[in-house]
Amino acid sequence: MREYLLVMVVAAAVTYLLTGVVRRVSISAGAMAGIRDRDVHAIPIPRLGGVAMFGGMCAALLVASQLPLMRTVYERYQEPVALLSGAALIVLLGIADDKWDLDWLTKFAGQCLGAGVMVMQGIQMIWLPFPGANTVALGSTEGIVLSVFIVVVTMNAVNFIDGLDGLLAGVAAIAALAFFSYAYLLTVENGMPRFGAAPLFTAVLFGICVGFLPHNFHPARIFMGDSGSMLIGLLLAASTISLTGQVDAGALDSLNLSPALLPLVLPFVVIAVPVADLLLAVVRRTRAGRSPFSPDKQHLHHRLLEIGHSHRRAVLTMYFWAALVAFGAVAVSLGRFRGWLLALTGGLAVIGILLLRWPRLSTWWRRTSATVAERKATDVAARARAAAERAARDNATAAARSQALSDGASTALPPSGLGLTGNPASMSPNGQASALPGPPEPAPAETQPLNELRQGRRSD
Repeated sequence: MREYLLVMVVAAAVTYLLTGVVRRVSISAGAMAGIRDRDVHAIPIPRLGGVAMFGGMCAALLVASQLPLMRTVYERYQEPVALLSGAALIVLLGIADDKWDLDWLTKFAGQCLGAGVMVMQGIQMIWLPFPGANTVALGSTEGIVLSVFIVVVTMNAVNFIDGLDGLLAGVAAIAALAFFSYAYLLTVENGMPRFGAAPLFTAVLFGICVGFLPHNFHPARIFMGDSGSMLIGLLLAASTISLTGQVDAGALDSLNLSPALLPLVLPFVVIAVPVADLLLAVVRRTRAGRSPFSPDKQHLHHRLLEIGHSHRRAVLTMYFWAALVAFGAVAVSLGRFRGWLLALTGGLAVIGILLLRWPRLSTWWRRTSATVAERKATDVAARARAAAERAARDNATAAARSQALSDGASTALPPSGLGLTGNPASMSPNGQASALPGPPEPAPAETQPLNELRQGRRSD
């Protein structure tokens, strides 16, 4: 395992360092990605990043050839040399396409040539495993044709998702890591030599993608171009053929890894997202009467942007789905805790669906929140108006009562300026009204005869 980790680190470091140099060379050579209708960038970007990735791959394979335990891969097989030969032709084809925009037929012919060179030197299907049946041994012609077909399909499938900054590099790194995990587990569980071509190729692929990603993530400073995307497809296809077509699955039936089926299925499962995008694009373009290789702006990542995802969120969503499919297949293949793993994968799939629908869900949530807030504000305003109306009515009632009391008190009191006895009132020194002395009151009727008698005696 340490040898594989060293290969990954070397591939990542060399790719990272070379990318800056290649970027300056691309600008000087005029190899720039123009602005097209289907593109999402607004300014021309250099697009020869595949050259830096090829340099990282060469450095990693060179270091691996000097490791004692890895050296057996080079001694027993010619696969690393075959990979370098095919990769060199593919990268040259990609450079020409990045510079002069080759037509699709020329590009297809070059892809077949590069794949044929690699296949003729040893990376080709030998066995074709089928579940529930014996492994079928392929003849030379059948093996070559099938191997070239797998390589060309994989390169075009991978190239189709290279439409957003950092998308292909991240998805390829995830697929490579999942593929490496399965290939390494397969050798460990079977007691096979742990150093083989398939784990080596996937380790190299993971390293060059990780090293290139810091330069390519949004906002990208350089694109990998067709030279990089086809190189990634070539490495994935070489890993697929090396693991699937050169291991006799019939000899592994006693294992829990179900290798009779998985070596055939897993390599395509880990790149299920680009393969699905490829199939949809071919059907869509064929139904429209156009060439399957004609570009458009209807890929999965473009659809994510159309429904409202930001650039980075669309890329991260594609990462999530690629990791879910790839590592879900690897985890289920282990055969242990399969029920729990399937349940976990299903739960993560639900989360992934929610992530895909997130812009519309967030819009719905904002509208719902705004409606609820508007209703609350309306209720508060209605309550405030009702409270104000009640306060006004209470104030009016209190004023009416005060007025009525004041009117009643004015009616009960004597006229202003009179004292208590009807005489004019005078003010005392302390400011209070005091009664003035008036004429004497008449004597009662019963006392009048007595008074007359007294007056008569006085006169006598």
